[in-house]
Amino acid sequence: MSTTPRTVVITGAAGGLGREFALAFAAQGDDVVVADLNLAGAQETAVLVSAARREDGTTARALAFEVDVTSRASTDALAAAAAAFGGGHVDVVVNNAAIYAGLNRTPLEDIEEREWDLVMAVNLKGPWQMVRALSPVLSEGARIVNLSSATVLSGSAQWAHYVASKGGVIALTRVMAKELGGRGITVNAVAPGFTLTQASLDLMEDAASYGVDRGSIKRASQPADIVGATLFLASEQASYVTGQTLVVDGGRQFL
Repeated sequence: MSTTPRTVVITGAAGGLGREFALAFAAQGDDVVVADLNLAGAQETAVLVSAARREDGTTARALAFEVDVTSRASTDALAAAAAAFGGGHVDVVVNNAAIYAGLNRTPLEDIEEREWDLVMAVNLKGPWQMVRALSPVLSEGARIVNLSSATVLSGSAQWAHYVASKGGVIALTRVMAKELGGRGITVNAVAPGFTLTQASLDLMEDAASYGVDRGSIKRASQPADIVGATLFLASEQASYVTGQTLVVDGGRQFL
């Protein structure tokens, strides 16, 4: 548990993995900026964060903030609010916001241009906008974790825009690591496999068994598996790990 609370900014935190991240960081002693385009959902997460008890019996502070990660003005406003909330600095950024639920698998020649552009804007431009805006207020030795996807390794058919956007996140992570490393800031990516979030459960009836037979570990991925990997990369124990992609898929694919 942190002796001094860190300020953690998490995008896409209105629900799903983002909410799980927020609760996990709070539980270990951090204060959390819950950022999402869905303000009502972000506020619900912030209430849960503020109600959760830490190991020492105290509660975390939480700030809900409405943000459009594709917008310079919106991410700049978030950076200013997060810095004020954190006493002038931000210590951890988790770029989790992405378009995933609601995407239909479509042959690449049939994907609508506006959908392609939207997926790229949120999934790839979003992490850049966030780090660009937050860079001036990141503390020495800050941690950045970008959410990619293990589907980049398989090149999942009929999902070209999603796979390409998440592949771009890995490339962007490496550039960020090079550019920010001089300040002791680490930048890494987590690439989850198919994980049993509500969004995944809504995709198919057999979500709980999907792909389990292909894994080295014969069980479905749970949100806690992704949360644990993210907490590690955001910790002091990972201070010499940067520019890397941690695949969390039970050994279905290997880098």
